Amino acid sequence: MPLSRSLSMTSLSGVLPAWEEEELPVEDLLLFEVSWEVTNKVGGIYTVLQTKAKITVDEWGENYYMMGPYYEHNFKTQVEACEPPNPAVRKAMDALIHNGCQVHFGRWLIEGSPFVILFDVGSAAWNLDRWKGDLWETCQIGLPHNDREANDSLILGSLVAWFFKELIDQLGDKPNVIGHFHEWQAGAGLILSRCRKIPMATVFTTHATLLGRYLCAGNADFYNNLSKFNVDKEAGERHIYHRCCLERAAVHCAHVFTTVSQITAVEAIHMLHRKPDVVTPNGLNVKKFSAMHEFQNLHSTSKACIQEFIRGHFYGHLDFNLDKTLFFFIAGRYEFTNKGADIFLESLLRLNYLLRLHKNDMTVVVFFIMPAKTNNFNVESLKGQAVRKQLWDTAHSVKEKFGNRLYDALLKGHIPDMNSILDRDDFTIMKRAIYATQRHTLPPVTTHNMIDDATDPILSNVRRIGLFNSRNDRVKIIFHPEFLSSTSPLLPMDYEDFVRGCNLGVFPSYYEPWGYTPGECTVMGIPSVTTNLSGFGCFMEEHVSDPAAYGVYILDRRFRSAEESCNQLTQFMFSFCQQSLRQRIIQRNRTERLSDLLDWRYLGRFYVHARHLALNRAFPDKFKMDPMAPLKTEGFRYPRPSSVPASPSASVHSTPHHSDVEDDDDDDDDDYEPYDEDEEAERDRLNIKAPFVLGDVQEGK
Repeated sequence: MPLSRSLSMTSLSGVLPAWEEEELPVEDLLLFEVSWEVTNKVGGIYTVLQTKAKITVDEWGENYYMMGPYYEHNFKTQVEACEPPNPAVRKAMDALIHNGCQVHFGRWLIEGSPFVILFDVGSAAWNLDRWKGDLWETCQIGLPHNDREANDSLILGSLVAWFFKELIDQLGDKPNVIGHFHEWQAGAGLILSRCRKIPMATVFTTHATLLGRYLCAGNADFYNNLSKFNVDKEAGERHIYHRCCLERAAVHCAHVFTTVSQITAVEAIHMLHRKPDVVTPNGLNVKKFSAMHEFQNLHSTSKACIQEFIRGHFYGHLDFNLDKTLFFFIAGRYEFTNKGADIFLESLLRLNYLLRLHKNDMTVVVFFIMPAKTNNFNVESLKGQAVRKQLWDTAHSVKEKFGNRLYDALLKGHIPDMNSILDRDDFTIMKRAIYATQRHTLPPVTTHNMIDDATDPILSNVRRIGLFNSRNDRVKIIFHPEFLSSTSPLLPMDYEDFVRGCNLGVFPSYYEPWGYTPGECTVMGIPSVTTNLSGFGCFMEEHVSDPAAYGVYILDRRFRSAEESCNQLTQFMFSFCQQSLRQRIIQRNRTERLSDLLDWRYLGRFYVHARHLALNRAFPDKFKMDPMAPLKTEGFRYPRPSSVPASPSASVHSTPHHSDVEDDDDDDDDDYEPYDEDEEAERDRLNIKAPFVLGDVQEGK
């Protein structure tokens, strides 16, 4: 029987710890957030800025500005040009414009509509040599002429520092200015502002260390050798020494240094030689659905769309029950080892063995959604969808005839002879449709023609493990080397709808400073696998007593070998396959309940604390704060759900062969204990554990 989902289940208002820190006098402050990805989508920082904008605008109003590079196309499609409301900002912009530098102002057309100040890097490129000289004289960092990205970041940083100098000259002592800089591309602006002794508070956030990304991309045993790397030597060998110098200088110049996760904080201590003052986790704008069952209904609707694709892709080999088929997926940048696709594939081989060994009637279809170089859709994939549509049209036409003849017979008052209600032509049409589904080849593993088929890491490992979608395999693989789109002729679904239709997201990443993909699964009520080397995994371990009970399985890749991690992942997936339909519904309810933990309404407080700390260090006479006091950015820990039995063996069936039909039968038993989601959620609220703290605040600079 369907389970109801109430509003109280997902609302944590009154449960999140009260924000004790004194509010900042935002009317006497100006906040500027600087990043290369303001209105310019390059990576995950764009998502951070875009989703965080609304809560920041709600707090700061017209005293909040974002700053980044100007790109004509982005400005025309994402920004509404307007005049700055603050006359000091207008005068600072004019000072740059009168000196030959183009500066643009407007509202970014995202939720919250924040003001943006965009600098045209190309219009100021004639100053590059002079600004390179300034950088060298100031901090002995030289930039090679052939690194365009580094040169552009210096131009942007010089324009930002110039703007701040003009702005503060206009403002005087009030209001005070806070500059928040993201990643090394914005670091030059912070370095130059501090070296020129511009009176402002500065915050620098690294979302991943530069060298850490390069080392992990090169398959280094990163976390076991953090303390052993010669940072300068490794950076020099990879021709990024100058970039690392910019990053490290920005870290040490900032009044407050933050990272997005505890695991990145550990990395920063060794790579950048400074302990972060505050950890500022990444959040999302969590959308609530007011109707009962809404997110469960969305799951069913999206799952039906995926099932239609499966019917076409596996035509001629559709000998498994789609009602007993689970959909797993992995998605993200095509970084084979960093994203954990290597151990995922090995675990799928072992899962296939276990499902066959235990004669489990569950089938697992696994999607790899990772963009790679392709020519186009392959013919077999398109043909499969065409055959499916043809079968549907045939069945629909026969159904129409059957229905009309049945209707006529009933009107005449007699039960028709079922053998004569369909004529020979109808049987001929149906037989031809059946023969059209015959297939002499296996369903394709990939949906596209790959350019580097022979050397592609995923396809090479699929050949090694031998999962070719044969009839005997209980695990089927589909590699979709392109981002999903609702306009696709093959799988016409947006990414969000696709995620909602899946049963489990698997992200066994080795290097993932935060990890938005499992977070997106959580807010949609979809269980996921993450690792203790991802920021998201560390965050959940810190906030939730038993993450697995809430549908967040945390794989140990930090303290276990690859073989042990692979076995653990296999066990996670096999246990998930043993769950009944009812258990999966209950788990999705629990997973969705964690969504408020990832809402910017809660996580935004960490940014508030970082700004307050920066003001205290920059202007200690105006903004008082005890530097030795523990951070007041307190969280909480969910206890283990009370409805989960204490024994792990009791939470899954003793035999793996357990069907959803048996669950339906069990619902009628006299000893059936009803599941009340509201009651369980209320018990969780009453049993919240002691809050955590992020540690002592580092002494100011």
